[in-house]
Amino acid sequence: MSASNEPVILVVEDDPAVRNLVSTALDVHGYAHREAPTATAALMELTCASDISLVILDLGLPDRDGVEVIGALRGWSRTPVIVLSARQEDADKVAALDAGADDYLTKPFSVEELLARVRVALRRLAYDEPAPAAEVYRNGGLAIDFDSHVVTRDGAEVHLTPIEYKLLALLARNTGKVLTHNYILKEVWGQALASDLPSLRVFMATLRKKIEPDSATPCYLQTHVGIGYRMLRVE
Repeated sequence: MSASNEPVILVVEDDPAVRNLVSTALDVHGYAHREAPTATAALMELTCASDISLVILDLGLPDRDGVEVIGALRGWSRTPVIVLSARQEDADKVAALDAGADDYLTKPFSVEELLARVRVALRRLAYDEPAPAAEVYRNGGLAIDFDSHVVTRDGAEVHLTPIEYKLLALLARNTGKVLTHNYILKEVWGQALASDLPSLRVFMATLRKKIEPDSATPCYLQTHVGIGYRMLRVE
């Protein structure tokens, strides 16, 4: 964070027009920011500066692929990364998210959607503060007591299977972040086999029925088709 505790956003983009568009949008909405046109400049900023709260990153940089930048950053930092890229294939999105990106937005993009995702990423930072010993997660009407493994919705206890609880806890601890299928399978099943993907989908469906007020229009668990799932922050 900066000296005033205001978030500072690093915009990593080699296209001057896109860089100026993003920077102008951030200026208009009161966000402090810096710019980096290359991967080298970005990593220099991230290494030397201690006040950067969020990175908006293009993948197609002239000197190094953006996925490599994410991997390098994750070697020492958990600073949120929103990818802003013209690459629209699911494989590219999965590669970036698996490397440690928190979100992925494809070009051409809506400035309003980018700003919404910036707000989500910055809100998530507030929920990443160290928790007390008896940690309780609250999100809308959903509550998870991580100490006792008790889940409630609107005050009523929700009975989950061990796998359902692991899935919910993992997504809750990463609220606002898209988790890929492979990441979830490794964390919950201990391996990422393609044969386990149908099981993941079944467990997510049963979990939705138990925690969503209306499983047909979920407000907590968002599906990213072909990529993974995200726990949304409910105001």
